[in-house]
Amino acid sequence: MRTHRPSAPALGGTSDTALDIRGLRVEFSGSTSPAVDGLDLSVRHGEIVALVGESGSGKTITASSVMGLLPPGARVTAGRITLGDEDLSHLSPKQMDRMRGRRMAMLFQQPKAMLDPTATVRSQVAEPLRLHQGLNRRQAKARVVELLRDVGIPEPERRASAYAHQLSGGMAQRVMIAAALAGDPALLIADEPTTALDATVQAQILHLLRRKQRESGMSILLITHDLGIVTSIADRVAVMYAGRVVEEGAVREVFDAPEHPYTRALLKASLLQSEEGRLFAIPGSATQSRGLDHGCRFHPRCPVALDLGITGACANEEPPLHVCGNEHRCRCWASKADSIRPALAVKA
Repeated sequence: MRTHRPSAPALGGTSDTALDIRGLRVEFSGSTSPAVDGLDLSVRHGEIVALVGESGSGKTITASSVMGLLPPGARVTAGRITLGDEDLSHLSPKQMDRMRGRRMAMLFQQPKAMLDPTATVRSQVAEPLRLHQGLNRRQAKARVVELLRDVGIPEPERRASAYAHQLSGGMAQRVMIAAALAGDPALLIADEPTTALDATVQAQILHLLRRKQRESGMSILLITHDLGIVTSIADRVAVMYAGRVVEEGAVREVFDAPEHPYTRALLKASLLQSEEGRLFAIPGSATQSRGLDHGCRFHPRCPVALDLGITGACANEEPPLHVCGNEHRCRCWASKADSIRPALAVKA
């Protein structure tokens, strides 16, 4: 059961906001459209927020932007990223190195591939302890064993001497969690942390993350395409499409009463099967929405606009991210929210 969290912060963040992203734009050299385009997203202290969407929607690029680990050819061209009271947008590479591990940490997909195959578990988990906590070699060695035991690794003294190839996928992810938490970060970004793990191990990892979050009070930004994971661990969810957030709010409110056609399609794709036993697939491709400089990003794939006769409004101007519930915002002209219906009448 999820613990109760305070209401979501208003756009722009508050003093209770751990991570605040405003107007983030990330572009790749040679690309005609941004990978992330005007993204707004907040994570409160002690809150777990899930960022969901199809592959290519910009989720991982968003996480990489926060960590200052963008791939070659990518750069932030607009926006601001604030961690607590620190504006990350203006930090030098050396300053960002000090932030990583101490104030924020990240779990990656395929943990075995992220571990150094030439270094022992002990040396890799000890690195943030010595760098950010100032522990000497003996202290770090003892603390590594404690951390490995705390994340549920059996025989931690022996496992500390192991190499990546000697670990299972689930064990490697536990090692990565131990290393990420070694510096006691305020924010943990988990990018598909249970990819390729079987259902039992996946549940164990999610339980571990939730337990550590409750014990430490840290915030978690969870990136996933698995909506089942979202319902089991997250407090809020933000749905991302073509570089923008199109719907966000408390998990139960968004999933019980989704306002955006894209959110409804994601839920249908993840939960419903046809009579032939096939999962529902969203018609079209996300590439249809890339490069649009006006209108709703989803309208080329949206069946709702045509049914309601509002294709003109949807194609001509993008709707704002408006309030449509207690902790619920949506970017859609077809939303039931009273605040957007008068505007829709004018647009149509």
